[in-house]
Amino acid sequence: MDAQFDYENAFSRNIGWVTRSEQAALRGKRVAIAGMGGVGGVHLLTLARLGIGSFHIADFDVFDVVNFNRQVGATVSSLQRPKAEVLKAMALDINPALDIQVFGQGVNSDNIGDFLGGIDLYIDGLDFFAFSARQMVFAACREKNIPACTAAPLGMGSAVLNFTPGGMSFEDYFGWGAHDEDEKALRFLVGLAPAGLHSRYLVDPTALNLAERRGPSTIIGCQLAAGMAATEALKILLGRGKVWAAPHGLHFDAYLGRFVRTWRPGGHRHPLQRLALSIGRRRMAALRVQHAH
Repeated sequence: MDAQFDYENAFSRNIGWVTRSEQAALRGKRVAIAGMGGVGGVHLLTLARLGIGSFHIADFDVFDVVNFNRQVGATVSSLQRPKAEVLKAMALDINPALDIQVFGQGVNSDNIGDFLGGIDLYIDGLDFFAFSARQMVFAACREKNIPACTAAPLGMGSAVLNFTPGGMSFEDYFGWGAHDEDEKALRFLVGLAPAGLHSRYLVDPTALNLAERRGPSTIIGCQLAAGMAATEALKILLGRGKVWAAPHGLHFDAYLGRFVRTWRPGGHRHPLQRLALSIGRRRMAALRVQHAH
């Protein structure tokens, strides 16, 4: 460990917004983050600067040029290097005393027990289209009574959903079941952000291509998502402040300057959600026609 590093001094400017005893409590917390790309990497570095002491991080991918617009670990020097290892080094450069375990094969059915072992909170940083992994991790969190948070970067804003022990489950809210991936994508997007603030300024809808599993993104959304998720993490880990859990959600959009607290009792079964899904299916069908031509 660097002799110049001192935990109390390094995070002393947090004091005032947290007490000294709360900062010491954060040092003893362990957070799991699956995905070290768009949001996952920013989640890790934000929580490291908050003073969280231990992490489990998972990612099987390497950095590519296409990641440069939004992923904090994506640089010329990190090209083709494993995302999890790059982010581990960046986090250790903030706090050399971190206990950080890397799951370089990503999170899967073989390592999910170890990945969530001893965890106080799970934060979702998986790629939007990682449906199977996301479904598995949230189900495991539910089984193990681990609170879980997903913060989605949407345009120039972010939507946040918390799933707490004893509350509504991920599956009850989204209703993924055995649906195909296009339907899961639609249900995830509509469920994350029922207010749909981001859709009001999407200037090129064809940039969303479900067949190719890609969509538009910004670093603005990723940074906002990390700030909102870290705030939820602080409240959950310290047991201080109101935590709005599903079917309640939060959506802030910096471009529009709007904040909305959403509420969809019944999740995907809510009449407004069913209407939004129906409209979404028609729009997706129209986009498929555009992409085909």
